[in-house]
Amino acid sequence: MPLIERLGFLAILVVLPNASCTMIGSSEIEAPSPETVDYPVSEELRTADTLTNLEETPNPVPIREDPSLFGNMVEYDEFGITYRILDSSEGYEASGIASWYGEPFHGRRTSSGEIYDMYAMSGAHRSLPLPSYVEVTNLDNGRSVTLRINDRGPFVNPELRIIDVSYTAALKLGMIGPGTVRVRVKALEPWQKRVR
Repeated sequence: MPLIERLGFLAILVVLPNASCTMIGSSEIEAPSPETVDYPVSEELRTADTLTNLEETPNPVPIREDPSLFGNMVEYDEFGITYRILDSSEGYEASGIASWYGEPFHGRRTSSGEIYDMYAMSGAHRSLPLPSYVEVTNLDNGRSVTLRINDRGPFVNPELRIIDVSYTAALKLGMIGPGTVRVRVKALEPWQKRVR
């Protein structure tokens, strides 16, 4: 390859450091990233000054959905740990610690590419296919919610924490004050399979 072509190629790499590419044969094809895909939002992103009675927010009803274009890889690494995505959510049940995430992430992209809304009934899980539906039960007070999993996490204390829930879910579970609670997480039908 002549020097001028090599310099042009390097300039492209410098200008587009975050572009993701897929190798097919000897040519490179630019693949979309979650930041470049426009996702429809069922409701406008909510703000605190437009909300009332968050504890009356209805639970989502599990429906069959196509697997998310993003976040359903076979495995991924986070903070030096490799996590493997389950082939299906069917039969998943686990107990552990739940935490919640709010303001710093509100309005940002989730692992699935959707926008995170801290006032929606959603959650983050390290290995369930995206999206999946789960029932989360606070083992200290018996309160339960249904959540749509559309994000990855939690990655702080992964040996203890098994799910991150939205602010509204945390409010309904009675865990805003303590920040973390013991929970049981159980997958709900329709079972979701990871895209291959």
